[in-house]
Amino acid sequence: MPGTPSVDKARLMELLAVSLRAYYGDFTEAAASENLTASQGKTLSVLRQGPAAMRVLARTLSCDASNMTGIIDRLEKRGLVHREPSPTDRRVKNVVLTPEGERAVDAIRANMHATLAGLDALDDAERATLHDLLSRTFEAATAES
Repeated sequence: MPGTPSVDKARLMELLAVSLRAYYGDFTEAAASENLTASQGKTLSVLRQGPAAMRVLARTLSCDASNMTGIIDRLEKRGLVHREPSPTDRRVKNVVLTPEGERAVDAIRANMHATLAGLDALDDAERATLHDLLSRTFEAATAES
């Protein structure tokens, strides 16, 4: 596009890294307000998209399967998730978010004050543009998870 300044990819990657640090710092603090670790909060957020097998959760969250089992055990004790047999493979257990787990995810998102303030600084058109750009940029990664 004529007249559009070139932006160095390395600078964009650095800005993404800064953005992610700020986002995950805010997320970690909001999860703690619900007495959850960041890993537990991330697990609940992933499950908000639908039930998932333990191995899928471990891969999505880049953690060892044994660690995932501990995370799910703790979330299950709190009534935030439950396990149920997979409808397609009886050997597999899916992890399902409970209504209380959904409430916890909503509370985490509502308590991400720095992130919400940053998004509130954008007008509707800018938020739509950001949404479109992030969707296009990370579409392949989203489809794989």
